[in-house]
Amino acid sequence: MMRPLTLGLFALALLSSGARAQSRDSLAQQVRESERAFAATMAARDLRAFGTYVSEEALFYGRTVLRGRDSVVAGWARFFHGPTAPFSWEPETVDVLESGTLALSSGPVRDPAGKIVGTFSSVWRREGDGRWRVVFDKGCNVCNCTPAP
Repeated sequence: MMRPLTLGLFALALLSSGARAQSRDSLAQQVRESERAFAATMAARDLRAFGTYVSEEALFYGRTVLRGRDSVVAGWARFFHGPTAPFSWEPETVDVLESGTLALSSGPVRDPAGKIVGTFSSVWRREGDGRWRVVFDKGCNVCNCTPAP
């Protein structure tokens, strides 16, 4: 038979682990919403808003590495010309560290017709003001390779 103190500690441990899991789920939802809002800046053709989701010390990988918010915004400005976005993206998976400070989001990148043309992976960091911002971003083209025999 459990003693009241042991039972109380056991219940507290269960509640605590449940709160941590719920907190991670809540944080993952925040990142998912941030990623969707970040992607919406492309659809809205709003480069200024795009920049607010990029960390000051971000690294975006592409043909070259763009270092820092200003460099990322300048490098991505070409994607914001014209009335139609050249691509879109959405989070498919989001994982948050136990500490709640970093998260990874990834998912498909689509062309204007909706065809999947690649995938993206972004590392988000919860910054001092409580907002999630992208610190690392890298895309990958879809491989149209035939498997080796």
